[in-house]
Amino acid sequence: MRGRLVAALLLLLPLPAAAELKLPSGFTAQVYVTGEGFDTDATRGIRGIPATSTLVFDQAGLLYLGRTGRRYFGAEAYDLWPVYRIPAGGARLSPDVEGRYFYGPPLINPQVGAVRRGRELFVTTFDRERKVGALYRIVDGRAELFAGGTPERGARPILKQPEAAAVDSAGNLYVADRAEGAVVRLDPEGRVRDPKFVAISRPRLLTVDDRDHLWVGSDGSAEAPYQPGPGEIVRVSPQGVAEVVYRGPVVASFGVGPGGTLFVADRHEKQIFALAPDGKRIEFASFTDGDLPRSLVFAPLTQEARRAGVAGDLFVIAIKGGTWPVNEVLRISGPFDDHVRPR
Repeated sequence: MRGRLVAALLLLLPLPAAAELKLPSGFTAQVYVTGEGFDTDATRGIRGIPATSTLVFDQAGLLYLGRTGRRYFGAEAYDLWPVYRIPAGGARLSPDVEGRYFYGPPLINPQVGAVRRGRELFVTTFDRERKVGALYRIVDGRAELFAGGTPERGARPILKQPEAAAVDSAGNLYVADRAEGAVVRLDPEGRVRDPKFVAISRPRLLTVDDRDHLWVGSDGSAEAPYQPGPGEIVRVSPQGVAEVVYRGPVVASFGVGPGGTLFVADRHEKQIFALAPDGKRIEFASFTDGDLPRSLVFAPLTQEARRAGVAGDLFVIAIKGGTWPVNEVLRISGPFDDHVRPR
């Protein structure tokens, strides 16, 4: 009883400011999601929720987080992990109350990828031992297999190691299959339209902008995203024409911001930068005190998200002080349009 009471009181405490982040003038940052009691080494005094590498918003301004499993290494004890759904306003979790934020069933190494039609959450899973992946659709907390999974005897898996997923304006799905070196295009019902819509080495990141350009992030020769690479960012037209717009260290994550500008999380340089149409970097934020960016997303500019008070803000998963087992989600607000507008 005492543990539950302490957990409830923690939820009532105001979330702290994000002091370890350098931002341009006019921007502010605060912690949006954090936790207590998840770091097994209490002597470090590190706040945070269990390690989380992917996040996505729905149209209502609810935030979904995929708890990190064994995608790239075999050091975790269990393979089944939950997806979190965070209400508008953020949250502070503890082991006693985290269950109230679970959304859908636990899945094998889940990564949240995209939301379609406001309420369909798409999640990729990866069975490391069997080398079989799947794309699930979760609606109202119920998960169903959308594509991939165990193939029929003698058939090749449709998905081997699916990573990110993205949706275009017509409802087609794109899935980055890291093991196959390709982006798979699915029709709105989950049927394979093109098993190699884009051929690229170790694709891991995907997003679609408002002109239906697909952006693909590749890890190149890196075995895992925390290694230096080199990596690439490729922009693909709706007709399938691909153009490399960035080469450099492997990027941790990216997301489309104001005016279709891509914002990129660079774990190696501890920065977030924007990418201009000509591929030029526009510096934005830098982390200090050993903090690192892990993933990012912009909240949508919908009426529901505006009512929730999050529309257009940037949300970033941060690794605190180099402590990998726990992360925090930061919220950054400010004049993004002005910052990326050509001067």
